[in-house]
Amino acid sequence: MEKKRLGFGLMRLPLIDKADEGSVDIELSKKLVDAYLESGFNYFDTAWMYCGYQSEPAVKHILTERHPRDSYLLATKLHVNYVDRYEDCDSIFNAQCEKTGVSYFDRYLLHGLNEPRYVKYKEKGCIDWLFEKQAAGLVKEVGFSFHGDPETLGKILDENPGFQFVQIQLNYMDWEDESVQSRRCYEILSERKIPIVVMEPVKGGLLVDIPEAFRERFREMHPSWSPASWAIRYVASLDNVETILSGMNSLDMIRDNLASVRSGEPFGEEEKKLVRECAAALSEEKAIQCTGCSYCTSGCPQNIPIPKYFALYNGYKKDQRYDAQGSQGAYYINLINTFGKASDCIGCGQCESICPQGIPIIEDLRKVAADFE
Repeated sequence: MEKKRLGFGLMRLPLIDKADEGSVDIELSKKLVDAYLESGFNYFDTAWMYCGYQSEPAVKHILTERHPRDSYLLATKLHVNYVDRYEDCDSIFNAQCEKTGVSYFDRYLLHGLNEPRYVKYKEKGCIDWLFEKQAAGLVKEVGFSFHGDPETLGKILDENPGFQFVQIQLNYMDWEDESVQSRRCYEILSERKIPIVVMEPVKGGLLVDIPEAFRERFREMHPSWSPASWAIRYVASLDNVETILSGMNSLDMIRDNLASVRSGEPFGEEEKKLVRECAAALSEEKAIQCTGCSYCTSGCPQNIPIPKYFALYNGYKKDQRYDAQGSQGAYYINLINTFGKASDCIGCGQCESICPQGIPIIEDLRKVAADFE
């Protein structure tokens, strides 16, 4: 298996308070960053809204103030939802440099492109702006993260041949998924020889919490591989994948991921057949395909912790039982003491406009309210 680069995704840093996505545990994060750098890898990926807007400030404390600038590669992103006019691009970029403590970024991405967002990025001049930043030496390489259909991906690349890499959602569950179409996007990029950065290789943890029947089958075939390792190795087995991002919030995760990307063991047809079967089972089991990225929560006027409610709902549907004193019901009651209820949704749609999975969040919140309230 060709060796790949393991990237440290900074979207899911460890938290001091699980109910507060901005409460980054700086001291633990320092230990994770140091262990990761000591392994020989050095690619970090953050963004403006990650960890309740606290990921970029955390980078300064856990990485850039503590390690030489030439010892790591740092990537961040511009999201068009925060841009009203062309001048906003510079304002955001300058703020990102200040927050992270760097004078340039090794990689800079336009965030979450799909057909409607691509139109907005063009209208507001963000694409031209990004290439200007590269020409000025403030960005070394330019790319974009993508959450759209294959036709739009091809169109973007045709119209903007200067992009040097693309970040896509890729895992064995989304490989043939009709809404994500990972396989076709992967093929388009591979045909053009554009390096691929993989996000969501374990689909927000979904490919860790697999059905027990498949957990046993995985163990029988490879006793030392964890479910997460299966997912990482699947992606690492694909040609043209340059970097695999993983949100690592414990030392055990780092060790497991390192072993997975450095393994010389092949991921063959039998392994691929087994993960395809697991993907089919998971698709039938999960009611809402939320990966827990939390993009939707930052601008919610009702302070609804959407991913948390969807996780409870999925757990309830998986078990097919509900008891107000049971685990899902108890967690829901605890959460609504701090956050807005699912039924508090006013249908403004800001969450759906930013959701990379295209989930009908307003409709699904009604389902949560119907079952838990």
